Amino acid sequence: MGLMLGAKAYHKGGNGISALWVSVLCIASFCLGVFVINWSLSLPDSNEMENKAFAVKVHNSVGRPALDCETKDGSLHVGNILTEVSQTQDVIMTLRKTISSLEMRLAAARTAKEGTVEKLVDANPEGRQSINRHKMFFVMGIMTAFSSRKRRDSVRETWMPQGEDLKKLETDKGIIIRFIIGHSTSPGGVLDSAIDAEDAKYKDFLRLNHVEGYHELSSKTQTYFSTAAARWDADFYIKVDDDVHVNLGMLGSSLARHQSKPRVYIGCMKSGPVLSHRGDKYHEPEHWKFGEDGNKYFRHATGQLYAISKDLATYISVNRHILHKYANEDVSLGSWFIGLDVEHIDDRSLCCGTPDCEWKALAGNPCAASFDWTCSGICKSEERMNAVHQKCSEGDGAIWHSSF
Repeated sequence: MGLMLGAKAYHKGGNGISALWVSVLCIASFCLGVFVINWSLSLPDSNEMENKAFAVKVHNSVGRPALDCETKDGSLHVGNILTEVSQTQDVIMTLRKTISSLEMRLAAARTAKEGTVEKLVDANPEGRQSINRHKMFFVMGIMTAFSSRKRRDSVRETWMPQGEDLKKLETDKGIIIRFIIGHSTSPGGVLDSAIDAEDAKYKDFLRLNHVEGYHELSSKTQTYFSTAAARWDADFYIKVDDDVHVNLGMLGSSLARHQSKPRVYIGCMKSGPVLSHRGDKYHEPEHWKFGEDGNKYFRHATGQLYAISKDLATYISVNRHILHKYANEDVSLGSWFIGLDVEHIDDRSLCCGTPDCEWKALAGNPCAASFDWTCSGICKSEERMNAVHQKCSEGDGAIWHSSF
């Protein structure tokens, strides 16, 4: 009992604290302690703060100048690239020109080596010989037909050297002259045999892998230039009809003036009307390609005689399978050079009419080629060629005294 009385007195004494307040104070102290502990844990460590501050300084002091350097170096790098691209384009253009020239030479050399350019007819003894590509001045192909034996004889009797003189012309002057003919629709027949016999006698033919026919003149011309370019390495290649009179000395002098030029097309230039009506002698079935009725052809040389330089003959040889052939061979040839960097040379001495050629010969200025404009050749040339030769010739010995 004494103990119980003492405890009760302590609980209710004047200086005592009630149990309720003790509990409140304990709870408040606990909450305050939890708050302080959480706050202290959320504060960053001093070392971490220092590291972050240092990183910011590095970024501000090092990072930005580094970016500026990258920008400057990038600009210089781009400038160098543009310069290199420009220089590369110049080199590519030069290489393209070189490759184009080499392709032409390679094509001619390849076909010459293989000996299969247009496959010369086996009956030609010359065709069975190995191809010897000595440097020549010009190759002249005289277009002829099976029925033109008298025309060929008139040419042989007048302006075309024969026998040993023909060989001497090749060795001394670098001039090749051949009659150009293909074969008949029945190779080995009477017509071909007659040409074989004639060639065995005169040795002045170049046989082509071509079927003869009036409407095949464009194809024949193309085949001639391809074959000649592969067989002979010449400065010029000439096509002439077998009813035209030629002064070889004057022709050589005319060509020599253009010998240093790379791509020349020489002849009597014209641009006549495109004939769209059937029945016209020079009717053009593809007249619609040239525009409306009444339009004219592009500039091209008359078909009686013209010359082209080596690069152009090689171009024809390389592209012969894709070059379009019109009805008229002179138009076809002119069309093949459209779009190319070709110099068209209008030489009126290559198309003198008769009797103008006689007056010029008397004046000491003979023409390189003569014919009658009304016939697109010498009218009845087998009968008149000798008379024209007497009046318009430069002299039988002129070619030997000419210097090219």
